[in-house]
Amino acid sequence: MKKTIATLIAGLFATAAFAQAPAPAATTTPAAAKVEAKVDAKQEKQAAKAEVKETKAAVKADVKEAKVEAKADAKGTKVAAKHTKAKAKHAAKTAAAKTEAAKDTTVAAVTPAPAK
Repeated sequence: MKKTIATLIAGLFATAAFAQAPAPAATTTPAAAKVEAKVDAKQEKQAAKAEVKETKAAVKADVKEAKVEAKADAKGTKVAAKHTKAKAKHAAKTAAAKTEAAKDTTVAAVTPAPAK
């Protein structure tokens, strides 16, 4: 029994000593560093391209929206001009009708009635 206990205690110490040993350091070779640098550069380049693409899309959307607004403004202005033109035409017709009515009453008052 003493031998069994001694073996177990020795095993615990050995396990504890092994668990505290530092892990072997991963050494990077110059070739691996170059590969990592290339990968990083490629990823940065792709990110920049994606950002440019997004910016272009945003600019296109803004231009499209501005065109739509300009068309709507032009259409509104055209309708307003047409409405104003119709109002002026109506006012001119009304004025002409009033003038014609005034002439008719004046002519009737000045012209004597035929004698019987």
